[in-house]
Amino acid sequence: MNRPGRRGLLAVAALGGLGACAALRLGGAPATPLPPLDLPPDSPLKSRGGLRLNRHVIGFGGLSGLHVDEALRLTAISDLGRWLQAGLRLGPEGRPVALEALETGRLAGELPIPLPRSVDGDAESLAPRPGGGWLVGFERRHRVCAYDTLREACRPIAMPPALRFAPNNGGLESLALLADGRWLAITEALPATGGAGAEDGGDVRAWLGEPGQWLPLAYRPTPGFVPTGACGLADGGALVVERRFGLPQGFQGRLLRLPAAALATARAETVLEAETLLPETALPGENWEGVASFRHAGQTWVALLADDNELFFQEGLLLLFTLRDGGAAPGA
Repeated sequence: MNRPGRRGLLAVAALGGLGACAALRLGGAPATPLPPLDLPPDSPLKSRGGLRLNRHVIGFGGLSGLHVDEALRLTAISDLGRWLQAGLRLGPEGRPVALEALETGRLAGELPIPLPRSVDGDAESLAPRPGGGWLVGFERRHRVCAYDTLREACRPIAMPPALRFAPNNGGLESLALLADGRWLAITEALPATGGAGAEDGGDVRAWLGEPGQWLPLAYRPTPGFVPTGACGLADGGALVVERRFGLPQGFQGRLLRLPAAALATARAETVLEAETLLPETALPGENWEGVASFRHAGQTWVALLADDNELFFQEGLLLLFTLRDGGAAPGA
């Protein structure tokens, strides 16, 4: 979701011609194929192509959290208080070709009524629960809710009290289920020590554990970037997507990996530092906010999701990759 002041900068970018304007697509399919990215031969990831998402067919944009399971069932949540589920169809050589059997709906709160799309409905992060169901992290009114299904009302999850001090649009953008059953939660902009936040070069607050047993950590973003999404890997590690926005470069995104050993040995106030898998030069200049990993055809796949902010000059994108090192993603 846009941080305060960013929407004004986006308007300036639009008027100045920054970025490619997305064509208005009022009809057609919910998604259309994109070719693979041209990554260097030594990249740890192989690009499999992607999909351009058509919010006019889907019914909304703003997709911010992502999960894909082994059956290629895709689940995403929107910062407009909506959810989406669809089958991901792959073609030859594993290239994505379509979204099928699309279902959408509105997220509910603790009562079985749709959340408003403003303060209560700003859903930003998504993680599966062991045994089924979902955790959804919200900004503005900072909280995490547990859903048995996204069609039903939710139950609040006890989060660390410090979460309430997160900036309005700087809460839990990243929520991941790790292989050992713990959750990793990383805020976008809550300073870890009360000092500078991520966009000012400081560490941000993170937690590892489960309700009632949260271990306070810090996450060190790439300078100028903020963490906007995370997912677990079967080896006990995690992937993190980071994003920055500014003039004149517009949006940029990066994909990083937190090693399993760093999470396994973390103690209170450990500073987590990730290794880069995809630098900003490798990804299209969009608002990258979601990441998922899954196992398919004997390989570990990674999916990246861009939030279009429902603005005409931005696009919702879904990009797919496979890890060359053969690591496995957590069962879903």
